Amino acid sequence: MNSKQLFANIKNKKSFLCVGLDTDIQKIPKHLLDFEYPVFEFNKNIIDETSAYAVAYKPNLAFYETLGAAGWIALQMTVDYIKKNHPDIFIIADAKRGDIGNTSKMYAKAFLSDLNCDAVTVAPYMGEDSVTPFLSYDGKWVILLALTSNSGSDDFQMVTDSVSQKRIFELVLNKSLVWGNKENMMYVVGATKAEMLKEIRQIVPDHFLLIPGVGAQGGSLEEVAEFGMNSQCGLLVNNSRNIIYADATDKFAKVAGQKAAEMQHDMELLLKKYKII
Repeated sequence: MNSKQLFANIKNKKSFLCVGLDTDIQKIPKHLLDFEYPVFEFNKNIIDETSAYAVAYKPNLAFYETLGAAGWIALQMTVDYIKKNHPDIFIIADAKRGDIGNTSKMYAKAFLSDLNCDAVTVAPYMGEDSVTPFLSYDGKWVILLALTSNSGSDDFQMVTDSVSQKRIFELVLNKSLVWGNKENMMYVVGATKAEMLKEIRQIVPDHFLLIPGVGAQGGSLEEVAEFGMNSQCGLLVNNSRNIIYADATDKFAKVAGQKAAEMQHDMELLLKKYKII
């Protein structure tokens, strides 16, 4: 999926919502445990009720890996289900991989070829040769961790380099522009760092940004749009817990759909406010 197709879907759905499929088997409704693959059954129901409002889904790999082989099967089933039933929706493997050489090549093959996701999150701190293997797949995307929303991000990302006088996250942004472009690279910027989006947009004005942290982590959708939106929207705002765990009864999927619809409504107003649609 290229940026034009992604933007077309944003305009069509009047939404830039990414639903995070952080599916914890300990939190899903108990009646789903009777299914052979309860995580997939949960995801399928969530997808069916939220697909009208979402332009992306983001399975968090940790929640699948912890289940061993059954988790990987559920993940593959989830991706296949989206591809078959909602081919217009962008799929992000939230894997946060970062290694070098053949290891990085195998990670890239696993997520972008074998699993057939549209994008994968990658940690850039081992440098160019840890990222470029992911950029070798046409039509696929790398989403680099740039400025994250956790409190520990200050330990490294905000540290100023004594030579360039730039903060580490700025060095990541500037250096990565040599590796990829706006058609194959996005960046993760936490919503709790919304005030930094203005500076980030000075470096990467045209790239898409994946924004976690709106909702349970306290990030403001309005501030994200104010400082981060560009003429092509340029944002995928993720929400996980506030949508997928909004209800724990047999009505969980319907309630998730309602929560997604509410967020889509807010996004539509912002897209109109900034004259994107």
